[in-house]
This record gives sequence, structure tokens and C-alpha cells, in this order.
Amino acid sequence: MTKLGLFQGHGIELEYMIVDQATLDARPIAEVVLGAEGEKTLEFTAWSNELVQHVIELKTNGPAPSLVPLPALFQADIRNIDAQLAAHGARLMGTAMHPWFDPRSETKIWAHEYTEVYHAYDRIFGVRGHGWSNLQSMHINLPFADAAEFGRLHAAIRVVLPFLPALAASSPIVEGVPTGSLDSRLQYYRMNSRRIPSATAKVIPEPFYTPEEYEARILQRIYADTAPLDPEGLLKHEFANARGAIARFDRGAIEIRVIDIQECPQADIAIAALVTAAVKAVATEKWVPLVRAQNLDVAPLHTQFLSCVTEGEEAVLSDQEVLAALGFPGAVRTTGRELWQHLAGALSAGESPLLDPLWLKTLDPIIEAGTLARRILQAVGPEAKKERIFEVYHTLADHLAHGTLFLEET
Repeated sequence: MTKLGLFQGHGIELEYMIVDQATLDARPIAEVVLGAEGEKTLEFTAWSNELVQHVIELKTNGPAPSLVPLPALFQADIRNIDAQLAAHGARLMGTAMHPWFDPRSETKIWAHEYTEVYHAYDRIFGVRGHGWSNLQSMHINLPFADAAEFGRLHAAIRVVLPFLPALAASSPIVEGVPTGSLDSRLQYYRMNSRRIPSATAKVIPEPFYTPEEYEARILQRIYADTAPLDPEGLLKHEFANARGAIARFDRGAIEIRVIDIQECPQADIAIAALVTAAVKAVATEKWVPLVRAQNLDVAPLHTQFLSCVTEGEEAVLSDQEVLAALGFPGAVRTTGRELWQHLAGALSAGESPLLDPLWLKTLDPIIEAGTLARRILQAVGPEAKKERIFEVYHTLADHLAHGTLFLEET
């Protein structure tokens, strides 16, 4: 099979929780849709199980050459799955964390195909926590054809990665309480492998740009650190790497993992389009020579990442070298919102834009109104009463069913 080159395809994965139609409590019944095999393949998309039984993943059936058809395709999948779940009094709900799920008592691990790997994770890390059983995200897989393309793509993704929560945070409430972080999912995610610190490290990948160096200094270290706890080698695989973007040499792609799932596929895929365009701009040296991006250390990127995780679009960004790599030379400071406004405008301009302007109809109101997490908090109100949280998330489930943006309530 011929490998795809840079930006010749997109692999998209969207995770949704299954909830009760009446109570919105999590319902661990993915198998009624997926069967014991945990997989259903359609012409353009596929459905699969995840670690826990209250989550279903929708994904492209192989790399998609264009993002444009995907919102409609995924929305049709959601209607199909909702129709099947309705017979069991259940439905799908978006956002990256269920707002009152109790992982200690409600977690049910997938019991069929691949369950031995999931139980290995449970034995080593303990998956009955929010960082494992209550986090729904979008993954973007971007291809590379050879070692040189891998190095270019990895450098570009590292630059864009810290700022993704300022665009896509959607998890402000955990166990019925606003946490103070707009992207609570990533607060849990960055700590979920703390028993083996090398697995996640600082979330931002280290500046390694050849497959050999990446294999030796990241993957082999993870395997060595995991081996005493995993004598059967069940986790000796690239997926054991839990950084915010991971090399998948088995599929010739890098997988971006730090994007919270939104209220509907239209929002998710528009965000995927903007993120991909931003990565392409860095990779093709639109603003600065690639070597400047390659030389960025983990520390400044990690600092900006933590700010965006907590403050979302209102995070203050001030690292001059990082901002220059994204077309902000000489900027003293900016915010996450201003950065994404700049990127959306700059990347959709000109005769050969990297971002198709059609996505601006979705992106402009999202960036202007703020992250979905901010919109949720505004709708819930300062008191964050249980009844109001229920109302807001019931409305969010309706937006997923109808494929519409959550804007008017704010």
C-alpha cells in the first residue's frame, strides 16, 4: 500500500458518551450497538468500542481525502446510533467529560474483544478515575510518507499543540462542580499515567525528529519502564505513549489527542480543518524557517499549554519565539482567542488559502463566543445548580442530535 504524504488525508476519531434519555446518567450499553466484536464498518465511516462501555467512537474508514463531507457523514452516524439506543431509553451526548459521572462506582470496562489490554491498563494504572473513564476527545491523524516528512510534521504539531485547549476546551464541570479549569479533561489526562511518568511526560512531545530517535528515546523508554508491571507485554505498543501527539509508525501518521469533543460534528470538523491548516502553515514555513520550530524546547510550550488548559481562550500568551512561529512576530502578548482569530483569518486569506473559507461560517462564531467550556459555564450560571447543569447538558445532547452549534443559550 502506498503511503500518503503530508496533508494528503485525514483520519478523524470522535468519541461520544451514551447516556439515559431521561436522567442523562451514563449507560454502559455500547454492545447493543456494536455487538461483542466492538466494531461496525460502513462505506465511509466506522464505529468502535473504547475502554469503557458507555463510550462509542466514530471514525473515518481509512484516511479521508477531504474534511468537507465528514460533518454530514458523522451526523448521519449519530442519527443511526441514537435510533438504536432509543430502544433502550438511551442517546448520545457530546462534550469531553460527563458533568456528574462517578468513575469509582459507574465504570464498566469493555468486556469483549481486546478486554485483556483494558484490564492490563486497569491493573497498572487503575482506570476507575476521570482520566481514564470520563474523557471524550477528537483525534486527528495526519500522514507522513517517510522519515523527512515525519520530522517536519512532528515539529509543526509541537508548535500548534499547546494552544488547542484555547480553541476546543469543553470540560469545565466534574462531579457536579466547576473545576476552575476550562479543560478539566486535560488536567486529568496529563496525570492519568503518573505511575509510569515516561508514558505522558509533559504532554508536549520532546523535540525528536527522526523515527530512530523517537523510537529509542520515547518508545523504548516507555516499554522499559512498563515492563516490570506488564510482564506479558500487552502494552508494548505505540498506543502506550500518552503524549498529546503520538507517532503511529504502524499507520504512517501522527495522532493529535488533546482536542476535546464538541457539541456536534460540524464544530469538531471545522476545528480539525483549522488545526490542520495551522500545522500545515508551520510545516511549510509560512512564517518562520522550520528550524526555529524544531528548536523550541518543551518548557515554553508546556507553560503555554497549561495556561490554555486552565483559561481557554482567555489564556495570556507571551512567549515571543513561540508566537513568532505562528505568525505573531513582535507581539508582546496576546490571548488564546486573539491567536485563533489571527490564524483563522491568515490561513483562509489569499488565492490559495490553507484553510477553506467555507469553514469560517462555523469557526467565526465559535472563536467569538469562546470555547464550548466557556459557553457551558455562562449557560449554567455562577451558582451552577444541579438542576441547571442538567438542563444545559440536556440541551447539549439535543444539539448533538440535531447537528447544531450551542450558541444561542449564551
